[in-house]
Amino acid sequence: MAERSEVDPALVTALVARVDELYGPKPQDLERMCWTVVHEHHHGAMPTEYDIREVDEALYLAVLERCR
Repeated sequence: MAERSEVDPALVTALVARVDELYGPKPQDLERMCWTVVHEHHHGAMPTEYDIREVDEALYLAVLERCR
């Protein structure tokens, strides 16, 4: 849990807004949609179908939690 405190709240807010912008307020596969947005933030592009590059897990979990 200590990792989450290091996540920039402004960044989380911006990424949550990006999830909403792309997928609407209640996407069906919320985990996947949050992961794609965090991936876009880290790698500069949305993932391709088989893209398995890692993302910052603490950031992903913070975005997912805020979206829920």
